[in-house]
Amino acid sequence: MTDLTWLSTRELAHLIASGEVSSTEAVKAHFARIEQVNPTINAIVTLNPERALDEARRADEKTVAARAAGESLPPLHGVPMTIKDTHDTAGMRTTLGSPIYADRVPDSDDLLVARLRAAGIIPTGKSNVPEFAAGAHTFNPVFGTTVNPYDPTKSVAGSSGGVAAALATGIQASGDGSDMGGSLRTPASFNNVVGMRPSNGRIPHTPPGNAWQWLAQQGFMGRTVGDVALLMSVGAGPDPAGPCSIQEPGGVFDLPEFALGSSHAPSVAGVKVGLSPTLDGLMEVERDVQLAVTAAADVFSRLGADVDDRIPDLRDADQVFSVQRAYDFAASWGDLVRAETARPDGGRIKQAVVWNTQLGLDLTVQDLAAMDEARGRLWQATQRYFATHDVLVMPTAQALPFDAELEYPQAINGRPMANYLEWMRAVTLISATGCPAISVPGGFSSDGLPIGIQIVAAPGKDVELLRVAAAFEAATRYADRHPPL
Repeated sequence: MTDLTWLSTRELAHLIASGEVSSTEAVKAHFARIEQVNPTINAIVTLNPERALDEARRADEKTVAARAAGESLPPLHGVPMTIKDTHDTAGMRTTLGSPIYADRVPDSDDLLVARLRAAGIIPTGKSNVPEFAAGAHTFNPVFGTTVNPYDPTKSVAGSSGGVAAALATGIQASGDGSDMGGSLRTPASFNNVVGMRPSNGRIPHTPPGNAWQWLAQQGFMGRTVGDVALLMSVGAGPDPAGPCSIQEPGGVFDLPEFALGSSHAPSVAGVKVGLSPTLDGLMEVERDVQLAVTAAADVFSRLGADVDDRIPDLRDADQVFSVQRAYDFAASWGDLVRAETARPDGGRIKQAVVWNTQLGLDLTVQDLAAMDEARGRLWQATQRYFATHDVLVMPTAQALPFDAELEYPQAINGRPMANYLEWMRAVTLISATGCPAISVPGGFSSDGLPIGIQIVAAPGKDVELLRVAAAFEAATRYADRHPPL
């Protein structure tokens, strides 16, 4: 049988649809790989093999019937995929990494999961997350710590750390995630994979919850840019219940450059690139990361892009991110935090979540009004920048993968980090702008640890962003290097 471990999602879906590989074979290979590598990395925390194999057998029956009738199959028909443990899956445990929800089994799917199911995936289990997806290091009291496949003493980042490690180790080729403060991008950087935060409204927010929220976005990760585009083609698109929906269908991501057998890599000739390793000193960045970003300038120049060192005015971004994040935490977890902290034992929620939620509960109307004004200024600054530039290129993570026993890096270049958010400013500053952003493999440190390059485009320019990322990916081939597990 074909070795399925390192196939792309596109390749695996094609083999299943053509009948060359059965979905049952793919699911069995998926679980075999989990059994092989998961004891080392602890990426997959819930498994449902009986249900998955039953669904695979039904998928194989549909394959035979569709081929006999000359009918097409959904684009991800029969492909096994674990789901992030913050995304509800009907009939499958979804814990959010919290002991409070350790036995929770939802009765319905999130919109994103429902769209993946409609596209044909077979949900096989759940990938690990930080508690309540808070913090860029994947550990929680229910399942423990997920570690880095390139060095198991190091962090896998977060919050989509479990799926990033699953991709890096050949468990699956792509998967779902979410990103408020870098939770798709930072794990991609730490694991030598691709992670994209889409524009607000590409994957709509729908009730229950705040359908108007904008800071947190659901999205996808993959070992290749092409697989991220494939998942966006089935996961994006408007929904009547999503008031911020972008009205373009997901099909805009079905790009011919990524089709199987295509030899045409996207061109960046004439693309205007602004590039800065430190955002003109706005953030601390480790030397190896700076060197990788500087090297990316040469790659883009060789590809015909016009590269300069100009950056947008991001002076308002810290205020926008910190206030909006605090508000969102209070809206999501305020009642729960109040109830838990009133318990005699002090509650079952980690201190970082309590701290961030309390910041939100303490906000005043004046704080929110000032944030809205700052967001307006930031929007104007972003629009001015992208009137003269197509993309901004910068680090994804300011630090290399750090010791997995730490909650977050205590210092960068000797400068102490004030809290668990400060070391993530390379991604939080961009979240505040509302721009789509993608992390692509950008090289390795002197110790062999992955480094991601973050590429940012104007709001709504998600397709153009993918094309630029794919051109860089094709020119560098960093993603071809797998961990020595």
